[in-house]
Amino acid sequence: MSIASLTNIKEILIQASRYLIIFLMVIYTAQSYIVFARSGRSRRNLFLRQNLAMFTIHFIGYLILYLEQGGVKILLFYGAQVMYLLAVLLLMQGFYPRLSRLLLNHMCMLSSIGFIMIARLAYDSAVRQFVIVAGGTIAALLIPVIVRKVMGLSRLTWAYVFVGIGMLGLVLAAARVTNGARINIEIHGFTFAPSEFVKIIYVFAVAGLVKEAGDLKKLTLAAMLAAVHVLLLVVSKDLGSALIFYIAFLVVLFAGTKNPFLVLAGILAGILAATAAYFLFSHVKVRVDVWLDPFADYTGKGYQISQSLFSLAAGGWFGTGLGLGSPGTIPFVQQDFMFSAITEELGAIFSVCLVAVCLSCFIMFINVAMKLSNTFYRLVAVGLGTTYAVQVFLTVGGGIKLIPMTGVTLPLVSYGGSSALSTIAMFSIVQGLYMMRVDEVDKDEEERRSGPERYPDQGSEAWQ
Repeated sequence: MSIASLTNIKEILIQASRYLIIFLMVIYTAQSYIVFARSGRSRRNLFLRQNLAMFTIHFIGYLILYLEQGGVKILLFYGAQVMYLLAVLLLMQGFYPRLSRLLLNHMCMLSSIGFIMIARLAYDSAVRQFVIVAGGTIAALLIPVIVRKVMGLSRLTWAYVFVGIGMLGLVLAAARVTNGARINIEIHGFTFAPSEFVKIIYVFAVAGLVKEAGDLKKLTLAAMLAAVHVLLLVVSKDLGSALIFYIAFLVVLFAGTKNPFLVLAGILAGILAATAAYFLFSHVKVRVDVWLDPFADYTGKGYQISQSLFSLAAGGWFGTGLGLGSPGTIPFVQQDFMFSAITEELGAIFSVCLVAVCLSCFIMFINVAMKLSNTFYRLVAVGLGTTYAVQVFLTVGGGIKLIPMTGVTLPLVSYGGSSALSTIAMFSIVQGLYMMRVDEVDKDEEERRSGPERYPDQGSEAWQ
């Protein structure tokens, strides 16, 4: 077969893959919502079909990367990822038969999309991300059992407060300056972002303080401590994390108190603080000005967001095809603008489905929270769900110029070891809470069934 014929076959495969990947992603996403109306065997079969769609998308993605880049290393890397995804699905279900299959599938799906896109942009970065994610997943296997069995987590509020503020203070004092912000700390060649892990600790701290909704003193103290966290992040110029922390506090506050006036006061305080920050901090003013008119300084400060908009326009509904776009022209595309890269090469339909999958994760987080009887754990689930949702919104909204860019990553999809580890931990915590609720349901059912025998004077209606 001639070289020209091989080239034509390759082009046909690449072009056909665009539509097949979108089709499979639409199917996977639709099943993420259909599952809420299913039960029993039908539900289990649906989860298996999701797994099939995920592995097929993953296979097609790496087939295209192999055709474009060549080399045995791509095949070996693909094989390692398949073994990892299979191990996660089998081990998690083996250790925790009562976990949420939907959350598990979403965690694997989002990770596989990230592996494909990061490998397309920078193979070495993809290898580092994969090693970190695999190691973090092994460690995260212990998290659900800790959440489910260790009953003293709600009594460690002040430990969460001191650890969280201490880590953010360490960032302010010792972190290196990257793009004008202090975010990452480097120790013996290993770089990590403490704020990614403080997000989780912070939610536990706020939940511990807000759980006693009638205690005005504790609510005031919670607001003050939240303000300390946010101010440390603002001074470090980590504006994205500061906004995530603040919104998470307001949502947890409302979930704990049901008082809209407190939340309204918090929103007004946030607006005033943001207005003051615009005039007091030059980096805030720059980001807002660039958002308002990125083309006014196209070759300078507006270059990044301008290139992002060009990528979004180039992709259209069906994308240019994996490897056929030019997302590499966007500075820091792997971290800050992965959504734009995905839209350019896989298309807007795929990107909309990706956001819908993230929304399904948030719905599951809130669903778990609504069914928990323990106030502390309910607030933790609400806080983690809010943290996840706000981070997705900031990344997507910044990439499409809906809001000023904040520099946060798309969880599990963008390049960033600390972000990936904290998100895996977040999902694992919610898995533990989900299984805790299942245990509560089983206990209630057992008590209901044994009720008439233990209390023969009361009819079975008393236990309904």
